[in-house]
Amino acid sequence: MTSLNQTRPDIRSILFALMMAVFLSALDQTIVAVSMPAISAQFKDFDLLAWVISAYMVALTVAVPIYGKLGDLYGRRRLMLVGLGTFTIASLFCAMAQSMEQLVLARVLQGIGAGGMVSVSQAIIGDIVPPRERGRYQGYFSGMYATASVAGPVLGGYMTEYLSWRWVFIINLPLGFLAWWVARQTLVGLPIPQRKPIIDYLGTILMIVGLTALLLGITEIGQGHSWRDDHVLIQLGVALAALLLFVLYERRTREPLLPMHLFANRSAVLCWCTIFFTSFQAISLIVLLPLRFQTVTGGGADSAALHLMPLAIGMPMGAYFGGRRTSLTGRYKPIILTGALLMPLAILGIAFTAPQSAILTGLFMVLTGIASGLQFPTSLVGTQNSVEMKDMGVATSTTNLFRSLGGAVGVASMSALLLAMLAGSGLGQVSGNALGEGSSGNLLMDSLHAVSGPALELLRGQLSMTFQHLLMISAAVSLLGLAAALMMPNNLLRGREDKDR
Repeated sequence: MTSLNQTRPDIRSILFALMMAVFLSALDQTIVAVSMPAISAQFKDFDLLAWVISAYMVALTVAVPIYGKLGDLYGRRRLMLVGLGTFTIASLFCAMAQSMEQLVLARVLQGIGAGGMVSVSQAIIGDIVPPRERGRYQGYFSGMYATASVAGPVLGGYMTEYLSWRWVFIINLPLGFLAWWVARQTLVGLPIPQRKPIIDYLGTILMIVGLTALLLGITEIGQGHSWRDDHVLIQLGVALAALLLFVLYERRTREPLLPMHLFANRSAVLCWCTIFFTSFQAISLIVLLPLRFQTVTGGGADSAALHLMPLAIGMPMGAYFGGRRTSLTGRYKPIILTGALLMPLAILGIAFTAPQSAILTGLFMVLTGIASGLQFPTSLVGTQNSVEMKDMGVATSTTNLFRSLGGAVGVASMSALLLAMLAGSGLGQVSGNALGEGSSGNLLMDSLHAVSGPALELLRGQLSMTFQHLLMISAAVSLLGLAAALMMPNNLLRGREDKDR
C-alpha cells in the first residue's frame, strides 16, 4: 500500500490541474449569458443568439461519453491534454469571431474540449484514489461547479461592461494554458491500458446523432417552441430511432462505446437516476431563481447574480460534509438519501417564501445547495464503486452524461412550463406581444417595463404566484430522485485505508 505522505504532493498537483479543468468548463456555461446583449448588438443577429450557449452545452454533453471510453482505451493523460488544448484553442476562435455563425461553430468546438475536461478529470480521481476516499475529492469538484455558477455571471458582467464581450473568452487563454501545462507535468504516472484499442465507430456515430437530436429538440422546447412543431418532432423522432439502433448495436459489438451490461448494475443505474434528478433541480433553479428575483422584486441583473450566492455556498458545504462522512462510514446511501429527503423540503421552502425576504429565502437556498452537494459527488463515488476498473472511464462519463441530461431536461421543461403558465395569465399581452413560441425571459422583462404603478404591482403578484406553483412542481419532481435513493442498495465502499491516512 502506498502511503498518502509519499503521494500527497503528486495528488495535490494533480488535483490542482483537474480542478482548473472542471472550473473552466463550468465557467463557460455561465459566463457568456450576461454578454448576450452585447454580442447580439455587435453582430445584429438574433436568430442564432440562443445557440451561443446551447451549442456549447450540446457539444459538451455528447462529447462526455466518447472521452470516457477513449480514456479507458488510450489512457486518460492523453485525452485530458487533448480536451484542454481543444478548449483553449476554441476559446481563441470565440474571441476572434467576426459573425454569429463563426461564434456558434467555435462554441461547438469549445464544448467538445470541455466534455473531455469534465469526463476525464473525474475518472482520473477514480484511478488514483480508492472509493472510500473519493467522496471528499469529488466534493472539491462540486465546489468548483458552485464557484463557477456565481463567478461566471459576475466576471462576465464586469468584463462586458468595462472591456468587451470578447474578454469572457480571452480569460480562458492563460488559465487554459496553465491547466494544460500543469496537467502535462503531473499526470505522467497515470495507468496506461495494455489492451489493443478497438474503436466503436458505428456506435459513436449513432450516439452522436441520437444525443444531438435529443438535445436540440429539448432546447427548442425550452425556448418556447411546441413539441408538436414539425422540426421538433423530426428531431425527437431521429433521436429515438438513432438511440434505439445504438442500444441494439451496442449489445452485439465487441468493444462497445457504452457497455450495456452497466445498465444491469442496479447500484449504478440508481446512482444515475439520482444524479439526473439532482441536476434537474440544481440547474433549473440556477436559471429560474434569478428570473424570479428580477421579475418579482424589480432587481437588476447584478443583484440577481448575487441572489444565487446562498445556493452556490450550500453546494460545496454539502459536498464537503458528504465526502468526509462517506469516507468515515464507508457507505454512500445514507448521504444520498439525506440529500434526497432535504431537496423537496428546501424547494418548498423557497416556493412559500417571498424573494424580498432575503434572509429566509437565502436559508432555504443554502439548504437546497447542501442537498445538491450531498448527492452530486456521492452518486459518482457510488457508481465508480459498483463497476470494474476497466469500465471506470465509461461509468464516470455516463454519470456525467446523466448529469448533463438532467440539467438540459430540467431547464427545458421548467422553462416551457413557465412559458405555458405565463401564456395563460395574460401577462404576455401587456407589451403587445404574446408569450409563446420562441419566447424568453427577455420578453417577460419587456412586459414588466411596459407598465407602472398599481398595474405593475398586480403583475408582480401574479408572477410571484406563478413561480410559487412552478417551484411546487419542481419539488414534486424531486420526489422521483428520493424514490431512486430509497431503492439504492446500501453497499460498502471498497478500500479501508482511510484510517491510516
